[in-house]
Amino acid sequence: MVSARKKAAETMESTDLVIEVLDARLPEASCNPMIKELRLHRQRPCLKILNKADLADPAATQAWINFYNQQPGVKAVALSCKKPSDVAKVPGLCLALAPHRGTLLKPLRMMIMGIPNVGKSTLMNALLKRRVAAVGDEPAVTKSQQSFDLNDRMSVTDTPGLMWPRIEHDSDGYMLAASHAIGRNAVIDEEVAEFLANILLARYPALLTARYGCAAGGLDGIGVIEAVAKRRAFRLKGGAPDMEKASLALLTDYRTGALGRISLETPESRKTMLSGHRLAQAESGKEPSSVRHKNSEA
Repeated sequence: MVSARKKAAETMESTDLVIEVLDARLPEASCNPMIKELRLHRQRPCLKILNKADLADPAATQAWINFYNQQPGVKAVALSCKKPSDVAKVPGLCLALAPHRGTLLKPLRMMIMGIPNVGKSTLMNALLKRRVAAVGDEPAVTKSQQSFDLNDRMSVTDTPGLMWPRIEHDSDGYMLAASHAIGRNAVIDEEVAEFLANILLARYPALLTARYGCAAGGLDGIGVIEAVAKRRAFRLKGGAPDMEKASLALLTDYRTGALGRISLETPESRKTMLSGHRLAQAESGKEPSSVRHKNSEA
C-alpha cells in the first residue's frame, strides 16, 4: 500500500483528472481519504463513479449524487461498469470537467483510482473495449499501474486498489467487509453478517422476509442469521444451526444483489454517524478510536 500510494502520487503530477470509482452502496465508506488528499494537493478535478448502482437503492444513490455534485471540482454519476452503454458516457463527462484538455496537442490524461474490488479494472476494460486488466471478485487483483490511449486525444491509467491503514469508524470497516473490499482472511464472517443483518432489519425488513420467509419483527442480527440457517437447512452435527455457512450465504446474497437493491449508508445516516462519533469523543475525552485490518502494516 505504501508503494502504491507513492507511485500514485508520482503519476498524479502528470494527470489532468481523477476518475474515482466508489461502491454505490457505500460511497463514503468506500472513499479513500488519501485519494482526496492526493488530488487536492495537485488541484485535480474528479469524476466520482458510483459503480454497482444496479445493486444499490436508487433513492439513496440519488441522494449521494446530489451530495457530491455540491462539491467544487467534482461531478458524480451512478452507473454499472459492466454495462457498455453506461461506460460510454464516461469520456464525455471527463472532457466536461477538463475543457482545456482533450486535443491533439493537449490530450486528456485520466487516472482511475479507488479502493480494492470496486470495479476499476472492469471500467478500464470497458473503456478500451478489450480485456487489458485482470478482474475478479476478490480485493487487490490489480498489482501495478497500466496506461493506455483511448484515442489520440485521451489516455487513461489504471491503478492498484488503495486501502488506507487505519479505518477510523467501526461501521465503515464492517460495510467494506460486507461488500468484499476487505478479504475474508481479514474479517470474521459471522460478525460482518450480524452487522449487515441489523442494517437490513432497520431499513429493508421486507427484503429479508421475501428472501428468507422470516418475519423481521422481534429479530436481531443473530436471529436473522439463524433464520437463514433454518431456511437453507444449514445444520451442524447435533442439529445446531451452522452460523458460519448461514453468514456467508447472507453476505453472498447481499453482494450479488439476490436480496434486492440495498444501500448501507445515505448522506443523512453518514451525518448522524459522524455526529454521534464526535459526541462520544467529546464525552469520553479520548482520542478517536480506529479499526485496523490485518493488512494495515503492509
